[in-house]
Order: sequence, then structure tokens, then C-alpha cells
Amino acid sequence: MIEQIDIGNVLFLDIETVSAQPTYDDLDENFQELWFHKAASVLRKPEDELTSEDADAAYQRRAAIYAEFGKIICISVGFVFRDTDNKLLKVKLKSFAGHDESVVLKDFAELVQKYYSNTDKYFLCGHNIREFDIPYICRRMVVHGLQLPGPLQLWGKKPWETKYLLDTMELWKFGDIKSYTSLKVLAALLGFPSPKDDIDGSMVGQVYWEEQDVERISFYCEKDVLATIQLFLRYQRQPILTSEQVIHVR
Repeated sequence: MIEQIDIGNVLFLDIETVSAQPTYDDLDENFQELWFHKAASVLRKPEDELTSEDADAAYQRRAAIYAEFGKIICISVGFVFRDTDNKLLKVKLKSFAGHDESVVLKDFAELVQKYYSNTDKYFLCGHNIREFDIPYICRRMVVHGLQLPGPLQLWGKKPWETKYLLDTMELWKFGDIKSYTSLKVLAALLGFPSPKDDIDGSMVGQVYWEEQDVERISFYCEKDVLATIQLFLRYQRQPILTSEQVIHVR
């Protein structure tokens, strides 16, 4: 099936998330208590043995991956098209990023609704998109009271009704339900550039809260999108893209 999909009909995406506040101490009293309970589960440690220092360390390391305790600061997308002059594939990479999460989500939702709402024709694709990116986006849109675009209205849908959500990690599993394979590993294995040549996911929170460098995070996120596109091309047994075929839209 994957070889039959027109890559020009696929919106590739990736998100970057951080904790909702810089540290555990910055949370209000209610969320401190809620995170304290969560940290006990995350650390697999009884609450009566958990210290505030433990909770803070867990918050800075892990809060970003939970939509209830984190937020999205960047959604990067990639569009693949064929150049009319030389017929080569090219990709445009663009990021919706900033400190106001509601604006990031709203702009992304408008793009999806305007250009990718026909799920019989268009696809959304990412690495671990079904387990992380899409649920996280949907949950944060609910938090902000935003209308979910049609393809993200997933309540009550059966798995065969969401075939337009293409997960490159799921495709690599070939039915194996227990494994997680990172983009970095697949890049090394399949021979395309690693997206982790500057920062990795564990550093995003530090870069955001200490340096406020959204631009650097956006560029890193776009490289993840590009790596996903390269992986998709390898699945289709097509040549990977060169740097000359990549356009960063600013």
C-alpha cells in the first residue's frame, strides 16, 4: 500500500513539547499536588518516599511528554512536490512556533482543515504520530477550546477509519507490537542524515526555558520532519532527497 501513495498528498509533521512551567516550584499548588501523584507513578516510587526534589527532577525530565502537564511550542510540517523545471522532488518545511500555544495550534488546524480535510485523498504522516503527536495535539486543542479539524476528530472512529494517519514507526514494526525504533536509528540503518546533529528531544526544554530559542527548536523539529520524509521515501524504494531539494520557509 505504501508504494501506491502519492507523496504529494501527504502532510508530514512533528511536534516539540516542553513542560507547562520551567520547574515544579513554578506550578500552582493544585498542579504541584497533581504532579506529585504523577511523579510517584513515573518514578515507580511510593509517595511517602517521594521528596519535592524528586518531583522537580521528574518534572523537568518527563512533564513535557504528558499533554496534561506540558505544552506544544512548535509544530513543523513538510510538503513534497515535483519541480516543474527538472521534475525532481522537492520539499518545503515550515514551522508554526512560539510561546502562545493556542496560536500555534490554531494556525496548524487551519492548514489541515483548508488543505487536508479530504481524508479519502490526503494523509497525515509522522514518526510515532498515532501514540504521541496526534493525541497530544488533540488534547491541547481541547484545553484551549479550539475546534479540531476534520481529520483530527477521532472520537469513536475505528482503526480502519483512520488509515489516513500514516505512522512511519508503526510501518517499521511490520506487526511487532513491542518495539520502539527511533528516527536516529533508522537514519543510520537506512542511510539518510540523522535529525539529531544539534539537539535532541531531551534538550528541548532546556533550550526553551533557559535560552528562549524557539528558532533553534523549530529548525530541529523541521529536521525531524525531513528525516520522516526520507524514511517514507525509503519505504517507497525511492531516492532520498539532497540538501538542494529542501526549502525552509520562513
